[in-house]
Amino acid sequence: MAFESLTDKLQNVFKNLRGKGRLTEADVKAALKEVKMALLEADVSFKVVKQFMKSVQERAVGQDVMSGLNPGQMVIKIVNEEMVALMGSETTQIALKPGNEITVIMMAGLQGAGKTTTTAKLAGKFKAKGKKPLLAACDVYRPAAVEQLKINGEKQGVEVFSMGTGNNPVDIAKAAVSHAKNNNFNIVILDTAGRLHIDEDMMTELIKIKEEVKVDQTILVVDSMTGQDAVNVASSFNEKVGIDGVILTKLDGDTRGGAALSIKAVTGKPILYVGMGEKLSDLEQFYPDRMASRILGMGDVLTLIEKAEAQIDADKAKEMEQKFKKAEFDFNDFLEYMGQIRNMGGIGSILNMLPGMGLGGKMKGLDAGATEDAEANLKRTESIIYSMTAKERSNPDILNPSRKNRIARGAGVDISEVNKLVKQFDQMKKMMKQMPGMMKGAKKGRFKLPF
Repeated sequence: MAFESLTDKLQNVFKNLRGKGRLTEADVKAALKEVKMALLEADVSFKVVKQFMKSVQERAVGQDVMSGLNPGQMVIKIVNEEMVALMGSETTQIALKPGNEITVIMMAGLQGAGKTTTTAKLAGKFKAKGKKPLLAACDVYRPAAVEQLKINGEKQGVEVFSMGTGNNPVDIAKAAVSHAKNNNFNIVILDTAGRLHIDEDMMTELIKIKEEVKVDQTILVVDSMTGQDAVNVASSFNEKVGIDGVILTKLDGDTRGGAALSIKAVTGKPILYVGMGEKLSDLEQFYPDRMASRILGMGDVLTLIEKAEAQIDADKAKEMEQKFKKAEFDFNDFLEYMGQIRNMGGIGSILNMLPGMGLGGKMKGLDAGATEDAEANLKRTESIIYSMTAKERSNPDILNPSRKNRIARGAGVDISEVNKLVKQFDQMKKMMKQMPGMMKGAKKGRFKLPF
């Protein structure tokens, strides 16, 4: 998971600081040296680390920290604030023209960065906000690139403009904008060709598109797993073509995360979104403060709440709340609840955002293997419930030994697993009866998650 190794190292440093009553200047400098090494090992740019450590040290060895009642926490606070500043302090939205005016966005990037998939996801985000986006297939070189965009566009319910592979990308871009004007689209997203590496042909083509079509935003998609190479790619594109922002993909697979901490400082361009998985919901708006919180193992509850609100129907949540209060929910409700967890990115994704869990669902006694086991248990539970009849799901009380044996055979599990699930279900009902406020609506319609 993203930043896993960096998070682990930083948490160890801070644990040692908290363990000391009063800090000497030597204590602070020793801790900051470890922070520096952790950042370099996470593949953060050396220049960025150098400037970052200078800023932190100037504040950390100051009078406020050394004389404070809890200097360890003060140092952590300073590291957190400087990390937020490093990543851009404020969240940057993609600038869109008002009303029905057309905003043209050009997507750029190397092959393998996930540009085409991300382009479609971005269109899905705009559509969810009430916009009418049009995807334009301008990659005429990569085999099946046009087809890939069409498939991804269909997933998001977004129209794809295509002229096949026999036309010039510049002409396709111009025709796409004309099509948008004639059909009331207010966003055009150009999926341009990538290359295996930066070359003059690619850059020339992007420049020509920008000359012939009024491009409002140029967004670069980079693979975070390439570390410093991602930063170098961003610098090159910005220098030669000019970019307005960056989308970092595959951050869920990068345990170091150095690119996220370096790009803004090196290029001066903001990170707009980060890709944390395959689903549309896994393309997350980039919030520097929330990301710093994740890196330092403090969780990201706000993003978790937003994911929940986006994925869970408010009326259904209210209905389930009433059922939970009265302990009247059945296995059908249980299935729906598990589906909601899956829609939010699964157990691992949820654990990532909970304070104290660390990245990758880490806390005392819980490792990545345990998270995988939890996901496997979820699937096994679903298969057991699906092996029940509709009547059994609605009336769990009728589950006698004969029925349990049939369910176990249908799910391909031992009967002990079925017994265990039924017992857990009964215990959950009892617990819910005792905790009527668990899913009670918070202010302005927000509800609390039951975990």
